[in-house]
Amino acid sequence: MGTGTPLPLSFAEMLQVRAKIQQGFPNLAATFQVTSDTTPKYNCIAWAAGDTSRWWWPSTAYYWPSEAPRIETLDAFVKAFATLGYTPCADGSLEVDSEKVAIYCDMGTPTHMARQMRSGAWTSKLGRSWDIGHIAPAEVGGPLYGSVTLYLSRRRA
Repeated sequence: MGTGTPLPLSFAEMLQVRAKIQQGFPNLAATFQVTSDTTPKYNCIAWAAGDTSRWWWPSTAYYWPSEAPRIETLDAFVKAFATLGYTPCADGSLEVDSEKVAIYCDMGTPTHMARQMRSGAWTSKLGRSWDIGHIAPAEVGGPLYGSVTLYLSRRRA
């Protein structure tokens, strides 16, 4: 699973993986890192929540906190992450005593989440594909995920 450490691939393999990722995410800086093999076991919402055991999505087919409504709205995602202690915050700037996540929306509907690492860089799970490390949340914004709509934070344990 993604650790923030680059995936140990040969140079040629890494070039192929990076090219495939950059096709879908043209805003990624050249410094992004591939940090896991592909896996359908969990998605970006679960990854942002720190759960690599299952998919999170507000449908009956997947895990979703019972305290949050099972609808694809920003409010439902905020309520789901409130069960983990997250509350809305002003931005994605690094705060040493806080853990932050970003919620991306396209036309008002949540599409993706990313989690800030202790370094201040961000990590994303790309659907059923790889986990990546990237410098800024906006790097995975664009036609597939829309843009960051809201940041949430909680006190670091």
